[in-house]
Amino acid sequence: MLDHLKANNRAWAARMLSRDPDFFARLERQQTPEYLWIGCSDSRVPATQIVDLDPGQIFVHRNVANLAPPQDANYLSVLQFAVDVLKVKHIIVVGHYGCGGVSAAVDGKRRGLVDHWLHPIREVRHEHVHELDAIADATARLDRLCELNVIRQVRNVASDIIVQSAWADAQSLAVHGWIYSLANGFVTDLGVTVSGPQDIARLG
Repeated sequence: MLDHLKANNRAWAARMLSRDPDFFARLERQQTPEYLWIGCSDSRVPATQIVDLDPGQIFVHRNVANLAPPQDANYLSVLQFAVDVLKVKHIIVVGHYGCGGVSAAVDGKRRGLVDHWLHPIREVRHEHVHELDAIADATARLDRLCELNVIRQVRNVASDIIVQSAWADAQSLAVHGWIYSLANGFVTDLGVTVSGPQDIARLG
């Protein structure tokens, strides 16, 4: 079963070794990424490929709709390990246009457990209802909600005690918000970088 995936793995490993004979030995010795990527589980949005980095260079956490909920122990464990142990310098929240999770949060259909997970997006929708309702095109309206969701998650990350404590200890750390386009493969910086507590207020 899955023999094609195993064959792909062997071919990939061989390519990596032919390009860099010390690649796997170096990975085995240490993990020192400068970046924590908080992204969507969508199979079309692979973190390392989008920014053309090798394994070992990005610490990755992915879930449906790239959420950073303050009550989620999985996300918080990743955040704490990245900040306190790995000492990452950048946390990048990366959403994407056309996100199925964001769409599912607001389309009115019942899906079960995932509805609870996506509830924070409905809160973002409610908070920005006037701006969103003013957008006539449905696709553009959903894309804007995807952006607003990223901004909310940046605020969640930057407001967390783990990040706040790192700043209090003068640790170099910035939180960024990006959006990825499936249509052209480009990421866009949403201009909401937070480099310290003083920057949080401008996120709204």
